[in-house]
Amino acid sequence: MKPIRLMAGFFTVGVWTMASRVLGFVRDILIVAFLGAGPVAEAFLIAFALPNMFRRFFAEGAFNMAFVPMFSKKLEGHEDPERFAQDAFSGLATVLIAFTVIALFAMPWLVLAMAGGFLGDDRFDLATSYGRIAFPYILFISLAALLSGLLNATGRFAAAAAAPVLLNVLFIAAITAAVGLGWPLGDTLAWTVPIAGIAQLALVWSAAARAGFRLRFTRPRLSPDLRRLAVIAAPAALAGGVVQVNLLIGRQVASFFDGAIVWLSVADRLYQLPLGVVGIAVGVVLLPDLSRRLRAEDTAGGRYAFNRAAEISLALTVPAAVALVVIPVPLVGVLFQRGAFGSEDTLATALALAIYGLGLPAFVLQKVLQPLYFAREDTKTPFYFALAAMVVNAVAAIGLAPVIGYVAAAVGTTLAAWAMVALLWHGSRRLGEAALIDDRFHHRIWRILLASALMGFALWAAALAFAPYFAPGALRYVALALLVTLGGTVYFAAAHLLGGLPLSDIRRSLRRG
Repeated sequence: MKPIRLMAGFFTVGVWTMASRVLGFVRDILIVAFLGAGPVAEAFLIAFALPNMFRRFFAEGAFNMAFVPMFSKKLEGHEDPERFAQDAFSGLATVLIAFTVIALFAMPWLVLAMAGGFLGDDRFDLATSYGRIAFPYILFISLAALLSGLLNATGRFAAAAAAPVLLNVLFIAAITAAVGLGWPLGDTLAWTVPIAGIAQLALVWSAAARAGFRLRFTRPRLSPDLRRLAVIAAPAALAGGVVQVNLLIGRQVASFFDGAIVWLSVADRLYQLPLGVVGIAVGVVLLPDLSRRLRAEDTAGGRYAFNRAAEISLALTVPAAVALVVIPVPLVGVLFQRGAFGSEDTLATALALAIYGLGLPAFVLQKVLQPLYFAREDTKTPFYFALAAMVVNAVAAIGLAPVIGYVAAAVGTTLAAWAMVALLWHGSRRLGEAALIDDRFHHRIWRILLASALMGFALWAAALAFAPYFAPGALRYVALALLVTLGGTVYFAAAHLLGGLPLSDIRRSLRRG
């Protein structure tokens, strides 16, 4: 993939991810408006989190981080990539079917592992029931993730990036139907999860078939390549899913504080917007590109791709992080405060959001640094780093919870993210020239930081001036839109004038992409 195609792929994934995140906002706004921070909302969020957490281990965090480099190399070397993909598809499906059956029987223990604070109240029985309905989603979404990795490796990003949009469209439709027809909202949400998984799998399967890879479930064949894939994927299960593991610790802590599961979930939704649009988009495009370059021994091209991914990631996420820290209350209040979600919920969520915002650049840098290891089929080193980061998270979250309450979960997650980045960065020194920072990055990074600081000051001053207009009513949407527009304008103007992010770079990438 040429450097300019790397940027085009990034924008393709970013646009679709933005659409998914916006619809996700609508979904979560509806959920908290009708359910607030009550037991049904908390129970569903835990039930939905279970298959999503495990999918990071079985698919996006493990299988894909091992599968994409191997598949890319076979594709580059014309070594029968379709046979390898078929074996991986059947092997993953077999493991997931067995795991799903076991999980359905073990659901009460899984709920306890996720939210021990639920034991002894209505949330436990609700979460167990919803979990059994929703958990088969892991089978469909994990197979969809493998097919998405295949499509990304062939340079086809649109279908894989568009699949999550289906999930949120179906959720919004289900909530609307439940409210209109009087269905139990918790049950409706739970049943929507596996239905959405089937829809997502169908979309990417069709796209893969059009690309010439018509994969089917067959009797698994334990080939030498599949054995190697399993060996590589085992440590990647933790390394690629470190954010989910840390969130698991956070949810366990939060489950002992009424309403905290919902507060942290809403804060997570807000910081996941820039993380998804920038970090995930760059990571998805960068891994197959680096894998192909290393296969072709194009070290200089790999270094260029890595530096540009890091540069554009920080250029877009540092200002986002500043905004989350400076104006969390207007963001949460305008977007989510309505119906059963009151002002106290807003303040509690805003505090968690500001803490998450401090870790946003670290969450994104992980997505940029990890492909340096995975492209070399080195998943053991990030695994050890992830273990260290988990210890940091557990000590901070559990140790601080008696002192500062539920926000200890957010503090632990943020500290663990920066610990992971520090370890990945230190370890990258031995990865050769492809991992070195170039002069252009050194030239631009401090300008990006200065432009973000100027934007933060402008947002702070404007938020004070707009404060009377953030009260419930139609004007609050206009006030927030003006605030966000002002922040974006100040940042991009400052970054352009300072030379941190020349607008000509973005225009050139879009035009040639």
